[in-house]
Amino acid sequence: MEKQVYILGIESSCDDTSASVTCNAKVLSNVVANQEIHAKYGGVVPELASRAHQQNIVPVVQQAIAQANISKEQLCAIAFTRGPGLMGSLLVGTSFAKSLALGLKVPLIDVNHMQAHILSHFIEEKTHKTPPFPFICLTISGGHTQIVKVTNHFKMEVLGETIDDAVGEAFDKSAKILGLPYPGGPLIDKYAQLGNPKAFAFTKPKVGDLDFSFSGLKTGILYFIQKQIKINPNFIKENLNDICASIQYTIVEILMDKLKNAVKQTGIKQIAIAGGVSANSEIRNRLHLAEKHFGWTTYIPKFEYTTDNAAMIAITGYLKFLTNNYSDVSITAKARLKVTENS
Repeated sequence: MEKQVYILGIESSCDDTSASVTCNAKVLSNVVANQEIHAKYGGVVPELASRAHQQNIVPVVQQAIAQANISKEQLCAIAFTRGPGLMGSLLVGTSFAKSLALGLKVPLIDVNHMQAHILSHFIEEKTHKTPPFPFICLTISGGHTQIVKVTNHFKMEVLGETIDDAVGEAFDKSAKILGLPYPGGPLIDKYAQLGNPKAFAFTKPKVGDLDFSFSGLKTGILYFIQKQIKINPNFIKENLNDICASIQYTIVEILMDKLKNAVKQTGIKQIAIAGGVSANSEIRNRLHLAEKHFGWTTYIPKFEYTTDNAAMIAITGYLKFLTNNYSDVSITAKARLKVTENS
């Protein structure tokens, strides 16, 4: 019988405090405490985020262990997000994980948040197939937009990335231009489903074959809206669904164009997506269509594993545990960490 390895994962890189317990590759619990406080500021306030993590971390960890129906003494290791992320937020998770690992006398495992998004595909789920190596992963979130070639669990190579803003930021800033509350990306997706994606044309930026740029697109959207409001002050209200559909269509077109180039250059047709923006309905639809049109095999994570969550930290911790890849207790949080950086 397979040995049961229980890993507690702790995620605190931005504004969600999360804890998860896995047994081998299965998720037993995945608790996330969202921080509502940032909505009124239109973005994450780092100081408030770290304070909220301090309040949330003990109850969240307790809940995760209770939901998993185990005792903390059964835990085999503590995995935590080392980076990238907001320094104050990361420090809360890092110090808590160190203390708990020392107290329980179990190994400590640091996890690269960006690798964890990709490795969430290795969580064992009845409905989800695991991508075979090598595969290409499009990591799309509020802070990152990258095309990564994944050769094994911890060998990754960035083929292309954004030269300015991340795709999630492009969605949120576009939503802000339209007067929608933060976070605006999911709202654009919601209204887009009721609109005509070809109603308005936005210019796609010209950058390298595998690189992304979204700052010019955001400026183009801003100028377009300003011009239309001068002509008709009710323009946004009267055309909201069509505007959102057209913005979303343009952004997803950019992502798909780059993926097609990556497949052409590598010959790899196993395509995965990861990160918060992979919850977007249009990118999911387009990937399903690509299976039919281009013969790709696509891997789309469950919604709860797309945004920041501790299940992805725990599964990465489990994969590191299998090779005794532990961390020293002197390890420190790192706000900037590349997806290719292993400890």
